[in-house]
Amino acid sequence: MASLLGLPPSFSGFVLENEPMSRHTTYRIGGPARAYVRADSLRSLVDAIDACRIRGLGWFVAGRGSNLLVSDEGFDGVVISLGAEFSSCAVYDDPDIVVAGAACPLSGVVRKAFEAGRSGMEFAVGTPGSIGGALRMNAGTRNESIGMRVKSVVSYRPGAGLKRYGASDISWGYRSCSLPSDEIVLECELLTKPGDAMIKARMEGAMARRRKTQPLTFASCGSVFKNPEGESVGRLIEGVGLKGRRCGDAQISDLHANFIVNLGHAHASDVVSLMLDVQNAVRVEYGIDLEPEVRFLGFA
Repeated sequence: MASLLGLPPSFSGFVLENEPMSRHTTYRIGGPARAYVRADSLRSLVDAIDACRIRGLGWFVAGRGSNLLVSDEGFDGVVISLGAEFSSCAVYDDPDIVVAGAACPLSGVVRKAFEAGRSGMEFAVGTPGSIGGALRMNAGTRNESIGMRVKSVVSYRPGAGLKRYGASDISWGYRSCSLPSDEIVLECELLTKPGDAMIKARMEGAMARRRKTQPLTFASCGSVFKNPEGESVGRLIEGVGLKGRRCGDAQISDLHANFIVNLGHAHASDVVSLMLDVQNAVRVEYGIDLEPEVRFLGFA
């Protein structure tokens, strides 16, 4: 496949042909991508995208797959992931910032900040996914989100090059941000502050709440739907009696109804079927159209 893409000998990373995407999503679901490419440097990322463009291949940049549902048929294109050069994380005292690559796990950033005695990232403890994905979705809780910590973001626009955004250049919303969708997030600076003796206690408390309220022992994509303003999707799903409903090996969690879990051998079609059941029932009962939070790849 590397020869089919025509990548140069200097390419840093790897290429896997007909790679099952179930290996690259937290759902453990998904058929094969025509190719799965990891680019370990900016030059290799540019080479991979250029190769796709020249050969008329669709491409998609994926993080750690924590908010992604890939169809059972897979993706007839190239999935690109960011590797080594984009995985670093460093803490600086002057100013008090964390500089993190887009491929760095969000959990790794939380840990680095804690180890350096820095506060401000405790809200994200236990949150899956990469920094790049967290920025795209403005990951967080009801009260805090990563957008509140951003000092700057560096992105790459194919054909145009690198761009740096300051905090004032970006608008942050609920599970959204104004960064252009045709740009690839590469790195960010996150503001922190000197910590106190309660950092560990706050992190442990947040993690304990997650374990108590979320089905962390099962494969899932996290929250399936966005909460409507002033409402809880979990409460709405419980209200229509669908908590615990199962389709194949996919189940609406009986612990948190806004999670659809993979009990072992679920198909993407099973998950979609349950999502449609939920959307239809909530629309009929409450007149609310639920918007998916999970992203889809490979669906018609």
